Amino acid sequence: MENKRVLLGMSGGVDSSVSALLLKNMGYDVIGITLELFAGSSCCNTNTYIDAKNVCNSLGIPHITYNLKDEFRCKVIDNFISEYSNQRTPNPCIECNKYMKFGAMYEKAKELGCEYIATGHYAKMEYSDEFGKYVLKKSNNVPKDQSYVLYNLPKEMLGKIIFPLGEFSSKDEVRKIARENNLKTASKPDSEDICFVPDGNYKRFLEENSDLKPIEGDIVTSKGEVLGKHQGLYRYTIGQRKGLGISYKVPLFVIGFNKAKNQVIVGEKEELFKKEFLVNEVNLLLVDDEGKILKAHGDASKNVGIYHADEPKGSLEEGLEVDVKTRYSSNNAKAIIKREGKNIKVILDEPQRAITPGQSAVFYYKDIVIGGGKIMD
Repeated sequence: MENKRVLLGMSGGVDSSVSALLLKNMGYDVIGITLELFAGSSCCNTNTYIDAKNVCNSLGIPHITYNLKDEFRCKVIDNFISEYSNQRTPNPCIECNKYMKFGAMYEKAKELGCEYIATGHYAKMEYSDEFGKYVLKKSNNVPKDQSYVLYNLPKEMLGKIIFPLGEFSSKDEVRKIARENNLKTASKPDSEDICFVPDGNYKRFLEENSDLKPIEGDIVTSKGEVLGKHQGLYRYTIGQRKGLGISYKVPLFVIGFNKAKNQVIVGEKEELFKKEFLVNEVNLLLVDDEGKILKAHGDASKNVGIYHADEPKGSLEEGLEVDVKTRYSSNNAKAIIKREGKNIKVILDEPQRAITPGQSAVFYYKDIVIGGGKIMD
């Protein structure tokens, strides 16, 4: 008999609560787990544990907590601090997904005899006849789609993950199910900020949790003209306009940094746009050893790459056609990606605004995630 035991990550919110209900109704043997990550964070506090446990009790499923505070500090918070220290803008949700939810939690699932893990992310995990394997896809809920922050999943886990909310087109549908089933989290508000910076003041968090301190320096144009003073390089990010404290004949934006000279570099709007950049720390879910997208046509057991007219042409060595997102909130842009050593070069059809080191570039074929990597300096 198939093992249908699943370990569900529960943050005490409506999404994971409804996920628990749906999984139970689908016949899964559900265990709820709440990860202890950072004391006082929006997804790791007393109310979080109580809400998750109460939902599990109401559904008649077990609930456990799992202390990962040391691991979270090492893999997520230390990375967050290091990136800002080096004038890069991180996305900590991507690190948390990689190391906590789909790393440590998956190992815990195996300890508990669970065949699957699940979360309340808005994304889809489906078997694709086209590819002959499970693929990560965009959610039907386009505004809430979270496939961007999931590109770093280990490819061997693709068939072991369940996203119960992937087919829903809106959050209202999820809340309606919660209300109809008397789940106490039905009206609980969404958490929009970085979970360990619930007040949104990341600058104060950095100063209180590291040795970073504001060191004043010059704000200069790309031509070297000094326009004012900044209050510490880590307090600024690419594309920023507000809070610069300078005046100029046209609006100016942060376009880069000179760490050696302790300078924030600003420029006009057109200077924000780039057509090419490199990514490292690459994770590819649907690319074979020859750099081609894996296809199931022909011998599906070997994933032989056979292409048809409506499919991307080429390979990573020659240039592969993809759609790319350079931020969680950005739209897809057409691009060619090529392998360049251990990195990937992205060549956009049209220049895009505020390509930011530390953020991720995620590659798509239709609504399927091919992979992605971190944008380099």
